[in-house]
Order: sequence, then structure tokens, then C-alpha cells
Amino acid sequence: MKAVFISYNQALTERITDILDSLYIRGFTQWTEVHGRGSQNGEPHMGTHTWPALNNVHLCIVDDEKVGPLLHRLRVLNQEAEEHGLRAFLWNAEEGL
Repeated sequence: MKAVFISYNQALTERITDILDSLYIRGFTQWTEVHGRGSQNGEPHMGTHTWPALNNVHLCIVDDEKVGPLLHRLRVLNQEAEEHGLRAFLWNAEEGL
């Protein structure tokens, strides 16, 4: 299993949820109204007058066979809405309980 950390402009929330639903990835933890700044390009998302955008984050624990399709769909979304900002990171995950 993999832990998939997805950080994105909150404007993409519905599209992220649709991707997870379409791949039958039911479980996730979501953080909303997250402040941040991309490491490569893009404007800060700080929820201020100067930088009004905000991010959301999903953390999903995903079976190995769903990781490839999930990353593919996220790449496509990022290409369609590159100006919004979307990043995904993976970690190995083991079930604890």
C-alpha cells in the first residue's frame, strides 16, 4: 500500500473527489484551507488580500494496483488546470491495526 498526499488549489476539490470516487478509493483524510507556496512555480496560496487562494490536502492510503491509475488521472488534471497547482507525493504505508 501507498500513502498518497495530494496538495491542490481548493478550486479543484470536486474534481479530486471525483477522481477518487471513480477509482473506488473511498477512504481519505482531508485538510481544508491550507496555506502554502509551491517549491517550483506558482503563486503563494495564503488566504490573504494579496494572495487570496487557499489549498486543500487529501491523504489517501491506496492499494498498489490503484496508485498508477490515480497518479495518471492527477497528471491529466494538473495539465488541464496547471495554473491552479497540484502536487502528489507517495510514501510506503503499512497497516497498523
